[in-house]
Amino acid sequence: MSSYNRIIMMGNLTRDPDIKNLASGQAVCRLSLASNRQFKNKQTGQMVQEVCFVDVDVWGAQAESCSKFLAKGRPVLVEGRLKLDSWEDSEGKKQSKHSIVADRVTFLNGGASAEADDQEVSMQPMSQETKMETISSLKSFAAKRSSGSSKMSTGEINFKDEKVFDDELPF
Repeated sequence: MSSYNRIIMMGNLTRDPDIKNLASGQAVCRLSLASNRQFKNKQTGQMVQEVCFVDVDVWGAQAESCSKFLAKGRPVLVEGRLKLDSWEDSEGKKQSKHSIVADRVTFLNGGASAEADDQEVSMQPMSQETKMETISSLKSFAAKRSSGSSKMSTGEINFKDEKVFDDELPF
């Protein structure tokens, strides 16, 4: 029987990344992720906040990037596989927990250490006036484009496809 182990999780980092370099030179970075779920309890009618905490291991060059650019509070999207770690504690009691081995970590906007990102993309909602101006400029752009004009106010130029080679190629 075949198996499939894939997880995608989005949440905020609960602490700063912890990076270590192994003797082999390989970098591994441990992230701690918290993902929230909010729902209404049908019996009491109260809103309930449920939090899932998961450790994430990131390897190689991506581990170094995570260590450099991420910090506590930063939202991330993690794709990878689920892994079960088992050990015995100091009292000889068996312990286990699930963690994620990341294939890909996507840095999302917002959070405590996203000042540089916030300069590029504003997370603030648009005012009604800004929305109307944007819609107006998009309509204007679409009208110019459909009229067949080769040069638009945005500086875009329509190019005609031309044959790359005039001679016969052997393949």
